[in-house]
Amino acid sequence: MRLVFLGTPAAAVPSLRALVAAGHDVALVVSRADARRGRRGELAPSPVKAAAAELGIPCTDRVAGAVGCGADLGVVVAYGRLIKPDVLAALPMLNVHFSLLPRWRGAAPVERAVLAGDPTTGVCLMALEETLDTGPVYRRTEVAIDPTETVEALRGRLAHLGARLLVDALADGLGEPQPQHGEVTYAAKVTPDELELRWGRPAVDLARLTRLGRAHTTFRGRRLLVVHADVADTAEAGGADAGALGELRGAPPGTLAGDLLATGRGALRLVRVQPEGRRAQPAAEWRNGARPAPGEVLGRP
Repeated sequence: MRLVFLGTPAAAVPSLRALVAAGHDVALVVSRADARRGRRGELAPSPVKAAAAELGIPCTDRVAGAVGCGADLGVVVAYGRLIKPDVLAALPMLNVHFSLLPRWRGAAPVERAVLAGDPTTGVCLMALEETLDTGPVYRRTEVAIDPTETVEALRGRLAHLGARLLVDALADGLGEPQPQHGEVTYAAKVTPDELELRWGRPAVDLARLTRLGRAHTTFRGRRLLVVHADVADTAEAGGADAGALGELRGAPPGTLAGDLLATGRGALRLVRVQPEGRRAQPAAEWRNGARPAPGEVLGRP
C-alpha cells in the first residue's frame, strides 16, 4: 500500500518508523515547517521531518502535496493541524489518536487524562473526518495510567502502542469502523497560566500538574520549576515529616516547612526542583542552598 504520513512531534516518529519497517511504501511525509529553537533561534526540523530525512523519504509542509503523489491512504499521527475538506475528499485518512475516544478529543489528550486523574487511557485508530476527532474507530487499546507517571513517559508508551496497533490493522485489514459511543470531552491545549502552581488547590491536583513537566511557582520573586512532587502521606507521617506537618497546620497555602508545602487540602512534598537559570536538583539540595525562613511562602495562593 502506498501511503502519505502526516505528523510532527516525537510521539509520531514510532508510527512512521514502524510503517517503513513493515514494508509499506511511504511516498511522502507532511510535517510542519522548520521552526526556530534554542537561544540562537536557529531553524530546526520537526522530529518527524528529521526522521523522514534519515529514512530517505521526501517531506513537505504543504498538505496539498498529499493528493498528488499517488497514495492510497494518508496516516495522521499528532500532525497538529486540521486537514481541509478537499484533501480529505481526495484521499482517505487514518488517524492514530492518544485517548479512548470520545473522551479527550482534541490537541492535548494525554495531558488532560493525567490532570483529570483518569485511571486508564489508550489509543484509537479512527477514520479522519472534517470535524475534530469524531470519526468512527477501527481499533482501540486501553492501558492503565500509573499514578506517578509523567506525561512524557505516558505519551512515549502510547506512541509505541499506537505504532503497533497501526501496523497490525493494516496487515489484517481495517474492516468496518464503529461509531464512537460515550460522553464526549475535549482536550484543549494546556495554557501557560494553567501551569502555575496555585497553592490553594488540593495537593493531589498540584501533584498531577507537576507530571506535565513545566509546572512552576516563584520563590523570592524568581521562577522555580517543580519537576517532581508527591502528595505527602499525612496518615503515616513520622519524624521530620510529623514536625513539618505540625508547622503547616493552619498555615497559608504555599507555606514551606522542610520539603513539605501547605496546600488548599493536604500537603505536597517537593522532590525535585529547578531554580531559574540553574540545573534541576533534589529539593533538599535546593532548600539547603536557599535557606527558606520559617513560614516563608512560595508563589501565590
